[in-house]
Amino acid sequence: MPFRVTILGSNSAIPTTKRKPTAQLLNVAERFLLIDCGEGTQMQLRKYKIKMQRISHVFISHLHGDHYFGLIGLISTMHLLGRKKELHVYADPQLKEIIMIQLEASKTELAYPLFFHPLDYKNLKLLFEDEKIQVKSFPLKHSIACCGFLVEERQLERRMISEAIMEHKIPVNCIPGIKAGGDFTKSDGTIISHWELTKSAHRARSYAFCSDTAYSEDIVPIIQGVDLLYHEATFKNDLQDRAAYTFHSTTGQAAEIAKLAEVRRLVVGHYSQRYNDLSCLLNEVQEVFPNAELAEEGKIFEILRTYDTNS
Repeated sequence: MPFRVTILGSNSAIPTTKRKPTAQLLNVAERFLLIDCGEGTQMQLRKYKIKMQRISHVFISHLHGDHYFGLIGLISTMHLLGRKKELHVYADPQLKEIIMIQLEASKTELAYPLFFHPLDYKNLKLLFEDEKIQVKSFPLKHSIACCGFLVEERQLERRMISEAIMEHKIPVNCIPGIKAGGDFTKSDGTIISHWELTKSAHRARSYAFCSDTAYSEDIVPIIQGVDLLYHEATFKNDLQDRAAYTFHSTTGQAAEIAKLAEVRRLVVGHYSQRYNDLSCLLNEVQEVFPNAELAEEGKIFEILRTYDTNS
């Protein structure tokens, strides 16, 4: 099953001809999640041939315009294209008022159900879960209330050993119970252990999105060991004072968080428009955390399945 992140926008407050404000599309087990929705997001979805009607959940980190100005346009377009499936938006409670005022002013009655869910800016909170994935929010350190998001696969069951099924003549109806942790009793009363009949499951994959934030080690335990971390890196290291004043992070600070959290891969973004050539940012990040890449429009980060060697 897929677990991929598509970058739709990578810039900070002001869009440029090359870079759009923050937005990312996640496909996790065919669940389509939109994280932030800066200006022009729906055009980026079209450009990269992503069917916007497949989006079921939208997560808005905070109410600075470069993270949500594209939402009303996306909601409207979904309506005009005949959407019937419900849409869930997780955001600051004020966003519901902002969106509803715009819909009321245009006398628009949406053809589909739209639900708003408030974020918790003080605690780790489970926002959404089903049988395949779960999404949590966690507080960040910014100039206004802001959340990061942690997207995780649910832990998979161990896999049956096909040779063991044949050897012990295990009926099909017994397999679910064995995978869930049960043993198998043969007709002669012999008990075959669950551990003899199964092998390691795939590791549950994970992605953490750290939106606008000053350097804060408080998030390290929450994002510990994730497969892929996105962390904003608005400024180079020489602008650390500017980063602190605006509650943003530098390249070195983003890399340090990745290093402390022992994540597998790092992606940085939310670049200041002062940088045309982003290689200087990447170089600084990789000095501290080598397995790092830049968020760039259209770039896809795939998280592949690996075996859980501890099970």
